[in-house]
Amino acid sequence: MSGRNTALTPPADAAAPVRHPDAPAPGELLGAHYEHCFGCGGGQPHGLHLEARAGEGVRVTAEFTVKPAHQGAPGLAHGGVLATALDETLGSLNWLLRVIAVTGRLETDFVRPVPVGTLLHLDAEVTAVAGRKIYCTAVGRIGGPEGEVAVRADALFIEVKVDHFIDNGRPEEIQAAMADPDQVRRARAFEVNP
Repeated sequence: MSGRNTALTPPADAAAPVRHPDAPAPGELLGAHYEHCFGCGGGQPHGLHLEARAGEGVRVTAEFTVKPAHQGAPGLAHGGVLATALDETLGSLNWLLRVIAVTGRLETDFVRPVPVGTLLHLDAEVTAVAGRKIYCTAVGRIGGPEGEVAVRADALFIEVKVDHFIDNGRPEEIQAAMADPDQVRRARAFEVNP
């Protein structure tokens, strides 16, 4: 993509991403990282309910169907909802690295309108890692993996400690997430955006 922001270009000494040995297996459904997440949580009635699956290497795929509650212009997905779907999919990549990271920058290209009722298929991958910086890219296609490109994004995620959320989140939600007896869900609750 020409004309991209240099903040989204990995430095020359960036490393290739390495999938963590304990990452979910390719094809495995990642599930919601937090029940009340607008992007992937089942507890949000108007959320995207995006479902991400681990892919090969450091790659994920995801899908969601554009609902009437997601429209901006009549009958079309709101651009912010599409950016959210890209961000959610890109954020899921961090689960394959087994790091806690937040969105530092997200640059989105809207290529074509996405009608209400459309299944949007998203494919994302980490392209490089430089210290705490994780560079990644995603594309969203209408109808499935071979469909027309509707949206694209490049992103920079920054690895953080769990204190980032404890220090900045509302105490009620932080305590509820920390009290979850499921260790995996408890860990995943904190792989969200700032």
